[in-house]
Amino acid sequence: MSHKPKVFSGIQPSGIIHIGNYLGAIKNWVAMLDDYDCVFCIVDYHAMTVTYDPAQMQARVFDAACVNMACGLDPKKCILFVQSHVPQVTELTWIFNTLTPMGLASRMTQFKDKSAQHADNVNVGLFTYPILQAADILLYHGEFVPVGEDQVQHIELSRDIARKFNNAYADYFPEPQAKLTQAARIMGLGGQHKMSKSLDNYLAVTESPDEIWAKLRTAYTDPARIRRSDPGNPDICNIYSLHRIYSTPEEVAMVDRECRAAGIGCVDCKKILAKHINAQNAPIRERYQALVDDPDHVWDILRDGAGRARAIAERTMADVHRLTGLR
Repeated sequence: MSHKPKVFSGIQPSGIIHIGNYLGAIKNWVAMLDDYDCVFCIVDYHAMTVTYDPAQMQARVFDAACVNMACGLDPKKCILFVQSHVPQVTELTWIFNTLTPMGLASRMTQFKDKSAQHADNVNVGLFTYPILQAADILLYHGEFVPVGEDQVQHIELSRDIARKFNNAYADYFPEPQAKLTQAARIMGLGGQHKMSKSLDNYLAVTESPDEIWAKLRTAYTDPARIRRSDPGNPDICNIYSLHRIYSTPEEVAMVDRECRAAGIGCVDCKKILAKHINAQNAPIRERYQALVDDPDHVWDILRDGAGRARAIAERTMADVHRLTGLR
C-alpha cells in the first residue's frame, strides 16, 4: 500500500467559523482527504491563551465540530478530535520547551501582535503557543501543515524544534512543511485587516441570507468611488476580491469591466456577490443544522477521533520516553 503524506492542522473553537476560516483552512482540508493521511484537531488548549467564559467552552468546541463536518470534513476519511482529549500533547510540549531557545521563541511576530490585541492578559501561554503548536503537529508525525501566510513562521519553528530533537536524541521526527493555501489571507469587510471575529469584520458560514446581506451592504469598497457614476478600480476593492472566489469567471469579468466603466454600482456588485455566497453556504447551513440537532452523534465522532489520535500519541510518547531516557 502506498504511503500517504501525513497532514495535521487545527482550528480554534472561537465560537464563530467565518468564510476566512472556511476558504483559508477548512475548504483546503476537505480537498486533501483522499490524497493525504489527515489529522484535524479542535485546539481548545490554544483557545485558553485569551480571556474566555469556561461555561461556553464545550458549546464552542461542539459548534466548531459541527461546522467543520458541515463544511465537508468526513470523519470516515480523517481523524477529527479535540486537542485536550489527548493529554500527551502537553507532555511533549514540555519536552520541546526544554529544547527551544528563548531567542528563537521570542522572534515569533504573532506573539507581539497578540500581546497588543490582549494587552490586559499577556500570559506565558501566548509566548509558548507556537511550541504547543509544534507538539500538536509532531505528536502525529505531521509532514505537511496547511496554513495561511500568518502561520508560516510557526511552522518554521516546528521544523527547528524537530531538528533540535533529532540532533539531541535521534533522527525521529519529520521536519514539517507549510502547505500554503490558495486563499491564504481573506480580508475582512472593513478592507483594512484580515477577517476576524475579534474585529467584527466577518461573514459566518452559517449566517442566513438576510444576515449576509446586512453585512455586505455596508462593506468597504473602492474609497474613490463616491457616486455610482464614478469609475471604479476593482484591483483595490475587497468586494471584488471575494467575487474572484465566489462568482463565476464570466461574472468576475463582467464586474471588472462594468465597475471600471461605471456601468454597475457597488450595491449591485454586492447583491451579485451575496447571491453566490448564499448559494454556496446553503448546503453547509443545512448540514450544520442536522448535526446540531443530533449532539450525541457529534460527541461520539469526537470520542472516536480522540481514541484513534491517542493510539498514535501513545506510540509517539513511548518512543520519545525511550529516546530521551525517561523510561
